[in-house]
Amino acid sequence: MKDPAAPRHSLRSRRDPAAGPFQHVTSDDLGHPVELPRPPRRVVSLVPSLTEALAVTVPERLVGATDWCTHPAGLEVSRVRGTKNPDRAAVAALAPDLVVANREENRRLDVDRLRAAGVPVWVTVIESVDEALASMRRLFDEVLDVGEPGWLADAAEVWAQPAATSGLRVAVPVWRDPWMVVGPRTFTGDVLARLGLVNVFGAGEDRYPHVSVEAVRVAGPDVVVLPDEPYAFSADDGPEAFPGLRTALVSGRDLTWYGPSLGAARARLLAAITR
Repeated sequence: MKDPAAPRHSLRSRRDPAAGPFQHVTSDDLGHPVELPRPPRRVVSLVPSLTEALAVTVPERLVGATDWCTHPAGLEVSRVRGTKNPDRAAVAALAPDLVVANREENRRLDVDRLRAAGVPVWVTVIESVDEALASMRRLFDEVLDVGEPGWLADAAEVWAQPAATSGLRVAVPVWRDPWMVVGPRTFTGDVLARLGLVNVFGAGEDRYPHVSVEAVRVAGPDVVVLPDEPYAFSADDGPEAFPGLRTALVSGRDLTWYGPSLGAARARLLAAITR
C-alpha cells in the first residue's frame, strides 16, 4: 500500500463517457434535498477537514474557506471568516455552486440563511471513522463527480486494520478554563476506540462534558491525551494540571480531522499514546 502520508491524486471516473447526463443529487447527509444541475465548479468550504480534502483532490474548484482552514499549507483562496461566524455576504459574493458544511462545525442558522439566499449547501454528518469515509466518498463521487480519491482509499485500508489490544484508559481534554473532554458519539471517541483505547468519559449524554481536574483524576485514566487543538495544549500548558498521571501530547489534527491526514494519523497516535 502506498504511504498514506503521501496522498495519491489520481481519480477514477464516476461515469463512463457513454453514460447519461449528471444526475441531480437528492439529499445531503441530513436528508436535505440539494439540486445540482451539474457537478459543482465553485466550492466554498466551511469545514477545515473538508477544505484540505478539496484542496488536495480538486484544487481548481475550491474558491473559499474559513480562517481556520490551515491545511494544506499555503492555501490561497478567499477567506470567509470562521466556522461559527462565516461572513455569509462574502460567501455569496464568491458565487459558489456549492457550500460544504458540517452539522457539528457549523451553525444551522448560517446554513439556513445561505440556502434562503439561493446558495446550495451540502451538510455532512461525521461522528465516526466509518461515517467520515462514507460521507467523503459521497461528496467526491456523487456530488463532485470525480470518484474516490486515492488518499481516501488508502485511509479506509489503514482504519480497517483490527484495533490494538492495549486497553489503555484515556481522558482527552479539548479545552481548559473550563475543562472539557471528549465524550460519547464523537469522531474522536471513535478514533480512540479503533486504536484499542478506552475513553473514561465515553459514556453519558454529553458529547463534550465539562469536568473538573479532580474528576479526570477520579476517572482513573492511564494516560491524559492533550491535543494541540482546539485548545493549544503544550509541554508548558496542560501536563502540570495532572501530577502523577502520564500525559501524551498529540496533534489535534490527527484526532479530529478526517481529510488526507487520516491515513497517517493512526500510526502517529498509537506511537504517541501507547509508547
